[in-house]
Amino acid sequence: MSQFKYADVGINLTDDTFRGEYYGKQHHEDDTEHVMRRAVNLGCVKFMVTGSDLGESKKAIALAERYPGRCYATVGVHPCQAKSFVKHLGGPTVLLQELETLAMDGKGQGLATAFGEIGLDYDRLHFAGKEQQLRYFEAQLDIAVRVQLPLFLHSRAAGEDFESLLSARLPRLPKRGLVHSFTGTMEEMKSLVAMGLDIGVNGCSMKTEENLDVVKAIPLDRLQIETDGPWCEMRASHASAKYKEGAPELPKSVKKEKWTQDSMVKGRNESATIVHVAHVIAKVKGISTAEVCQAAWNNSIKMFGLGEAQEQQAP
Repeated sequence: MSQFKYADVGINLTDDTFRGEYYGKQHHEDDTEHVMRRAVNLGCVKFMVTGSDLGESKKAIALAERYPGRCYATVGVHPCQAKSFVKHLGGPTVLLQELETLAMDGKGQGLATAFGEIGLDYDRLHFAGKEQQLRYFEAQLDIAVRVQLPLFLHSRAAGEDFESLLSARLPRLPKRGLVHSFTGTMEEMKSLVAMGLDIGVNGCSMKTEENLDVVKAIPLDRLQIETDGPWCEMRASHASAKYKEGAPELPKSVKKEKWTQDSMVKGRNESATIVHVAHVIAKVKGISTAEVCQAAWNNSIKMFGLGEAQEQQAP
């Protein structure tokens, strides 16, 4: 068992690959429990499961019910899924009401700990146009204010609009929120931190030298760590690779066709790799992994609760 304690605040455990299905083809059995066990063995004891639309949010809530005290859920519709509002039976009003009910009920049961993943993504306008994204980001922010859950946020190439919509509502959201999987500029990071938001770092946040400069500058009291599995794995081609020396050993990885209960799947990121995220952040910042882990843990518990007392410290 690790001497450190981690919370993976961005993990897509509802993804089909954790059911053993890849591109519509079944390769192995559901291995959610094995994925979680590997992570727990390395000290990752909390999982905040991302809801990316109504259906996935319901699945995230179901996982939180299935693994009480271990899994927690976010509820929301990702900007790239904004078209789902007009496609929903009954239209946008019905979907917004269903989201609010799910979030409110989930919060009341201690299962939903954040509202999201919501935000703006101008890099992928082919999925949903600006007008749709803006309309439903604003509508979902209003739900978050009513439900009083901290935000789980997504921002890509939309800094000005993103900050404009947020700034009008943050005074009514005392716990603010987390801008997860951050890949923005130094200026964007500093602006978001000044607004009282936390910054989520994973493998995608450390691909380039510019990314690493930003990570180095994130204040420790605004840092949270995540994997965003099954995506955002750390690769040998990334700028982060040179900082991985001395990192904790991970379970072996095999091709999905050779899956075993004790092995990670090549090309599928999972929560166990959070130990490498923390290790690289520490190296980049020139501090100990213990400092990174304690800060990130405390920040996550302060914002999202995750079934822990806020004053609790990581070992």
